[in-house]
Amino acid sequence: MLDVKNLIVFFENAIALNDFSFQVNDGEFVGVVGPNSAGKTTLMNTLSGLIIDMQIKEKRKGGERITVYGSIVYRGQDITQTKPSERVRRGIVLSRERHPIFPESSVLENLKIAGFLRRKEEIRDGIDFAFQLFPALVALKKKKAGFLSGGEQQMLAISRALMARPRLLLLDEPSLGLAPLVVKRIFEIVKKINSENNTTVFLVEQNANLALKTAHR
Repeated sequence: MLDVKNLIVFFENAIALNDFSFQVNDGEFVGVVGPNSAGKTTLMNTLSGLIIDMQIKEKRKGGERITVYGSIVYRGQDITQTKPSERVRRGIVLSRERHPIFPESSVLENLKIAGFLRRKEEIRDGIDFAFQLFPALVALKKKKAGFLSGGEQQMLAISRALMARPRLLLLDEPSLGLAPLVVKRIFEIVKKINSENNTTVFLVEQNANLALKTAHR
């Protein structure tokens, strides 16, 4: 499904990723572990295409130069220069670290916004699926997302990613800053998404023990 070869990312003269190659097969749950500043989020931004937006913004304001080398091939097509919006349409969806959501919008509104590429019935089905996976969100659906706890925001962030119906779900440190019981529940759900929904999952984590227990490899 995903074949990454010799990926190198520079921020000015600082190297964030150094000649990184890997493959993810259809239906797999693959994890990458590493400490802070190891390049995990840079990797996810590059796979999702957000690095392209970052390059454009930095160039406009005359900021730091971001340079990417190597290739990203998804389902047989080179997507290294493909925009993030097009990657979402092709099924690559990122749930970012620190669960960024729209704080002034309700839980239900957040889910509807995330399904903007889908038909009405698909949005309805996606919301139902999210509430099945995370029943705690049902009672909170009219609450502003900014008032949710960290764990609730992470549940919402993953649900938002699922609204786009990913074939490849990218998870950037879903355990970050959460209580152990919440983390355990979230990882149980992610395993269920992978095994029962046949969604390929690529995870980056600081928590090596958790990642090793959960991922196939």
